[in-house]
Amino acid sequence: MTAVRLKQRLRGGANSAWFPYLLVAPLVLILWGYVVQPMLATFVESVSEDGTANYTQFFTSSGVARTSLLTSLVISAASVLLCGVVGVAMAFLLKRFSFAGRRLIEAFILVPAALPPLIGAVSFQMLYSDIGILPRALQKLFGTEQPVLAFDGIAGVLVVHTFTMYPFFYLAASAALAGMDPSIEEAAYNLGAGRVRVWRTVLLPMLTPALVSASLLVFMTSLASYTAPLLFGVDQTMTMQIYINRTNGDLPMASTYAAVLGLVSIAFLLIMRWYEGRRSYMSQSKGISAQRREIANPVGRWLAPVASVLATIVLLAPVATIALVALSADGSWTTEVIPSEYTMENFVTILTEPKAFEPILNSLQMSLLATAGCVVVGVLIAYAVRRLRFVGRSLLDIGVMIAWALPGTVVAINLISAFSTGNGFSFGQALIGTFWILPLAYFVRFLPLVFRASSASLALVDHSLEEAARNLGASWPRAFLNITVRLMLPGVIVGALLAFVHGVGEFVASVLIYTSSTVPISVAINNRMYSFEMGTAAAYGMLQVVLIFVVMWFSGRLESGGGRAASRQAEQWTN
Repeated sequence: MTAVRLKQRLRGGANSAWFPYLLVAPLVLILWGYVVQPMLATFVESVSEDGTANYTQFFTSSGVARTSLLTSLVISAASVLLCGVVGVAMAFLLKRFSFAGRRLIEAFILVPAALPPLIGAVSFQMLYSDIGILPRALQKLFGTEQPVLAFDGIAGVLVVHTFTMYPFFYLAASAALAGMDPSIEEAAYNLGAGRVRVWRTVLLPMLTPALVSASLLVFMTSLASYTAPLLFGVDQTMTMQIYINRTNGDLPMASTYAAVLGLVSIAFLLIMRWYEGRRSYMSQSKGISAQRREIANPVGRWLAPVASVLATIVLLAPVATIALVALSADGSWTTEVIPSEYTMENFVTILTEPKAFEPILNSLQMSLLATAGCVVVGVLIAYAVRRLRFVGRSLLDIGVMIAWALPGTVVAINLISAFSTGNGFSFGQALIGTFWILPLAYFVRFLPLVFRASSASLALVDHSLEEAARNLGASWPRAFLNITVRLMLPGVIVGALLAFVHGVGEFVASVLIYTSSTVPISVAINNRMYSFEMGTAAAYGMLQVVLIFVVMWFSGRLESGGGRAASRQAEQWTN
């Protein structure tokens, strides 16, 4: 009788009042156990020994703590400003003007997005630091005693951030400009407004949602940055101090830094969401999108192709540098401008020697496990937030948002605080020092990627298709899997691929919680660099870059053709 009654209720599915809570309960439990509860455990750890003494020291002393917070905030704010200038300028140039070389730049404009954080920072160190190719080449050219135009310290960090993060602004601004009605801008010009005033009163306000979204991404990513400060010698940042205190065994102070950094991240996220929601930025007109216009200035027409070639060289230089060093013999690059000896042995070593291949296998296994968890949980949360009505729906969305807002170092400290001993969410086992802690960290960090991609895909799926299947007698699980999931599959796959490649390239959390038997690729790169095995480190990096390029290509194919194919399949399934 119970089985029959349960089957009847399942047929009702989302139409039943109790169903949303039955589906949401385990999802809330997962977010509580692996996102919220570890945050609370970090706070408890931070006050475990001396109460609030760590926080008192942090906010009242004029030492490392306050300097680190100020430095991190300054770097993040400067990164937003620089990335905004570069990204918006490139978007406006490429979307509003037609010139020789435009397609060449467009082909490579997103190359920085294909660089994992560690490899991006390493490539810039090899290019632009005092040991880099360009400063040494200029030193040799001009015969100076010191490298010329070498970046170091905060300047080096900002160069890395600007180059690797401007695509956030470029993509957001490009999408906004493509959909902007040109008649509004033309009307302003016809009323006598100058270019500066049109930019200030028309274009920038209409770009506000895109700029807020990009600013949020850049600020959060910069605040969480660890690799650039590490490689360019900026020790007094929040992420570096978390690592230093954790390495020195002072977990309470590391937890204090992590708690403060987490609160700053979440506060900025909420402030930016509030600012974006203060006004409406929708256009009331129905004009067509803007058309590109030719550059009228003769000097500009001549400079455009030259600038396009130079921009392309700059965009491809980091990847070319990693490829060049990957083909160099370990120890052959010391004081020379470029490596003096080349070999394929680095790739042979990492692919054939068991000890060298182990980081690759570790990263693939751990990323696959984390991605599988992200897909299951992310799809269900997206469905619950988009399709179901229940008390606390916004809190579920915020729970995923918090997971996205937390920097990798904070996630690592949270997991250390929560799972150094066994509890119910770890089935009574201490996870620190085991294989499972890294997949869990990747799951927490990259669940929002799958959730957002799935949610965006689900927004385009007609709810009536699932209802029609249930009206024809299908149970909710059958209708959900055969109709809804298949229709949103392209978005789910894109999110899963993004989570997978981010997991393969993850370094910030991994460096705090890995063990000798669970070394991922990113940590292996770092360890090889400190052993002066630059060729082998770069070979690992090239594998990551190639993997990401393949995933980006495959994701593009899915986005362009997958949605139409899924719609045709859905029509077949419902007929």
